[in-house]
Amino acid sequence: MKNTTIIDVAKAAGVSVATVSRVVNGNYPVRESTRERVQKAIDELHYVPNVQARELNTRRSSIIGVVLPSLYNMFFAEVIDGIEEVVRKDGFSLILNCAKNDPRQEMNCVKALVARNVSGLIVISPNTAHIEEGFYARLAMRMPIVFVNGYHRIRGISYVMNDERAGMRNALAYLLRLGHKRILFVRGENSDSYAIKERSCREFLEPRGLFKESFVINIGEGNSIDTVDDTQKALMTAIQSLGPTAVCCCNDLMAVGALNACKQLGLRVPQDISVMGYDNISLSRLVSPKLTTMDQNMFQLGESAASVLVHRIRTGESRHVTLDNVLVTRESTTSAPMG
Repeated sequence: MKNTTIIDVAKAAGVSVATVSRVVNGNYPVRESTRERVQKAIDELHYVPNVQARELNTRRSSIIGVVLPSLYNMFFAEVIDGIEEVVRKDGFSLILNCAKNDPRQEMNCVKALVARNVSGLIVISPNTAHIEEGFYARLAMRMPIVFVNGYHRIRGISYVMNDERAGMRNALAYLLRLGHKRILFVRGENSDSYAIKERSCREFLEPRGLFKESFVINIGEGNSIDTVDDTQKALMTAIQSLGPTAVCCCNDLMAVGALNACKQLGLRVPQDISVMGYDNISLSRLVSPKLTTMDQNMFQLGESAASVLVHRIRTGESRHVTLDNVLVTRESTTSAPMG
């Protein structure tokens, strides 16, 4: 069967094609009895409007492109959930591209979305430090862009971010209040987020004489399907050789890997060693012991990013939004062991 066209609907309803278009788009007043007749024809013929044709007429895309680093970290899924909630209400839909934490792939993802004539872009945790110089600056001159948790300021780009610098400082302050002085810091690679958290760790611990280079563990890819196992493998050695009383991780996947390492080493969490996560993804409440972590307000982060982008598309105005991280204490942390 051929697809029903707007012409078919117009014939069935006894109206012009323009009248059907006005009913579908809701952009022009139509007599209620006419609207009901057109809607009945649409329902009976199972008509689905041709979005591409409408966009050609209006010269405006209803698609927003989103680039995310990974599909394996629930952090990004929850951010996407917040984005979708807002754009759906504003009449937009999403196309997702996954960069797999690769700066070159990130650029390819962005270029592919631009080629599809999206109305704007949201880039989650962009790899700006490793991207070709000037790439985003040139793009921002022609397209609305929002960075989510991006820390290199570029003219014309809007930003929605968590204050991860303050969040990491608060996480470490909490561990210090519990008496921990030998804190293992676990991070990944290829992310501005990890760099800002490590910088915050240094700034907080160095003046207190508690920072040691050997206590910074880079486990490599931090958002992949292998992150938990890679963290476990790295910490099996590091915990034995360094003897920390606490492990502070840059995300909850790493923290789960830390829990697994402690279990394999016969260490009780939190009695023998405390484990701190970051993000507060759903997984943090499902493991045993439940993770103490920093809540990054992922849904709100996505909502804010989408709202800022829609505002930029409609008004041309850039905005910067910063959200606070909140400490969530659960079962994986306690006072440092004596001795």
